[in-house]
Amino acid sequence: MAGININRTTAGVLLPPQVSNEIWQDTQNESVIQRLVPKVQLPGSGITIQTITGDPVAEWVNETEEKPVGDSTFGQKAMTPYKAAIIEVFSDEFRRDKAALFNAVQTRLPGSLARLFDTAVMFGPSPGSNFDNLAAAPTANINTAGSVYSGLLGALSSVTTVGKGDITGWALSPAGEIKVLGELDADGRPLFTANPQQDGSIGSLLGRPIYKTNAVYKAAGGAGTTETIGFAGDWASARWGTVEGIKISATDQATINKGGEQLNLFQRNMFALRVEVEFGFIVRDVNRFVRLTGSAGA
Repeated sequence: MAGININRTTAGVLLPPQVSNEIWQDTQNESVIQRLVPKVQLPGSGITIQTITGDPVAEWVNETEEKPVGDSTFGQKAMTPYKAAIIEVFSDEFRRDKAALFNAVQTRLPGSLARLFDTAVMFGPSPGSNFDNLAAAPTANINTAGSVYSGLLGALSSVTTVGKGDITGWALSPAGEIKVLGELDADGRPLFTANPQQDGSIGSLLGRPIYKTNAVYKAAGGAGTTETIGFAGDWASARWGTVEGIKISATDQATINKGGEQLNLFQRNMFALRVEVEFGFIVRDVNRFVRLTGSAGA
């Protein structure tokens, strides 16, 4: 009789115990936002970051003339933390007899929080006020063969026109990298790789580094929409923060509500792992970022 997930009878868990413990698992993507954006320490009550929005303007003056007097202008951005969490329950026997699988699972739990954070930042919705996202960022299409280069230049132009912004890095999905690899020059040679026989990936675009991750991909939602295959922007103009870092707790004494069913862990010889973190994110100006788009939805 099958038990409550996760246990030794859970679908996909191999028995008997003498079966090889080698476990194939997908690469656990780290948060691309946390790699690209500077981090700040975030108090539990949130933080307000002071910004300089304008500098005094100098002028030419003649000998003995009064020197001009100017003023800087200032602004502020508030960042509020929001909690992300997940609980997973296991049987004691699963931890005992499938130790390697259990160890792999528990190390992947924080990755679910990173994916939730990246999705909220890039696509929204935000979990609440004072938590920005890039959903309203301008777009640059790099889908059509022969227009990838102009699309990348359009992304650069979009960011630089908002003042002192500049693209400092590209976050590309594998689908986005394929679009770039397929761009050819007038003689039919790859434009962004010097040696297609040896270079199967791209480390930089237009002098800016590439961070490749599936986290930036989003399929088109239907007619009138386009798939998202990457993001680019002035990442230094954003900030992310966490209050205490990721916290992991384990218990076998609690009662867990799983889909409306109350599970008394002690009574069932089960235990639960709880993983949680408080995240915050703000951008100085969403127009300092660009969403790179691909194919249109049907």
